[in-house]
Amino acid sequence: MASTMASTMASTSSTSPSIQVFRDPSPLRQWRRQLLLSNKSLGFVPTMGALHEGHLSLMRQAAAENTDILVSIYVNPTQFGVSEDLSSYPRTWDSDVAKLQALNAELDAKSKSGGRVTAILAPTSHVMYPSLPPTSEIDGDGSFVTITPISRRLEGASRPVFFRGVATVCMKLFNIAGADRAYFGQKDVQQTVVIKRMVKDFHVDTEIRIGETVREVDGLAMSSRNVYLGERRRGVGLVLYRALKAAEEAYGSGKLGRGEILDAADEVTRKVLAEQHALAPEERALYEVDYISLADPESLDELEVVDPAKGAILSGAVKMVPLEASKDGEDCGLSDGKVPVRLIDNLIMKPRST
Repeated sequence: MASTMASTMASTSSTSPSIQVFRDPSPLRQWRRQLLLSNKSLGFVPTMGALHEGHLSLMRQAAAENTDILVSIYVNPTQFGVSEDLSSYPRTWDSDVAKLQALNAELDAKSKSGGRVTAILAPTSHVMYPSLPPTSEIDGDGSFVTITPISRRLEGASRPVFFRGVATVCMKLFNIAGADRAYFGQKDVQQTVVIKRMVKDFHVDTEIRIGETVREVDGLAMSSRNVYLGERRRGVGLVLYRALKAAEEAYGSGKLGRGEILDAADEVTRKVLAEQHALAPEERALYEVDYISLADPESLDELEVVDPAKGAILSGAVKMVPLEASKDGEDCGLSDGKVPVRLIDNLIMKPRST
């Protein structure tokens, strides 16, 4: 694509500024330079699209702290492993744009002085990886950013290239955008730790802001991948949140040892899985527990004993396996329940007095 390529979309509100769409760095940087000359601030919300309320909550936070908001929509191939199906990730450009326009209308109705979504960065992979095609091989060639050892823990143990891909694409996006602040959700807690470490170690002049996890009414953390769950797997998928809450309650009752905190979570996951195994294939939703972690809030080192002055991070991941059988008319989610869905979640155990 030509380096000057950019387009403009009208907002649903007549008083909102138009939303510009940038495909390449050069015109976006020119736009950013004009913001600086006008003493305007830029908040950046990086996404892979399939926008939901969690993303929008970050944009509302950005609107309260900046005059302009840049949203990136780019499905980054380097954070998908070779065995992970990149092609199945939901791509919903039209509905994403409609949600951003509706958000601007909402912000207009609440305040005339706050920030708005004024630009979208939607690059191609050739733009983001101009020298070599992106690779998901562990030892593949390319220009990458690696943040170790924290990238090897938790999610990184099961997905060895994931945080290399996240750090690399975020460094590229930060360099392109030159934003004052960038916004990430607490749901991806390890990602927030990795990005904070990257910004600190590489002296990136962008402040990292973290928004609270946005949940459904029943507690399920919002995720773009939830559309694949369907009713049955969605209900059983709450096991992760329930397990983490049980561990949190153990900590709240005064327990500090790893075993006594995580045993509470393990009891929940074992019980629910046993209940599912007792059901017929067309009634059950099975899952595999990847990990339940009790870690230091800064290093992500696993803890044997929680220091109540520091608190800890409880986190976990479960994989909802494909449905074995379905019933006529059943809501099985996108791809008819045939795609495994990895669910992650975390709770922050805040410091407390002993």
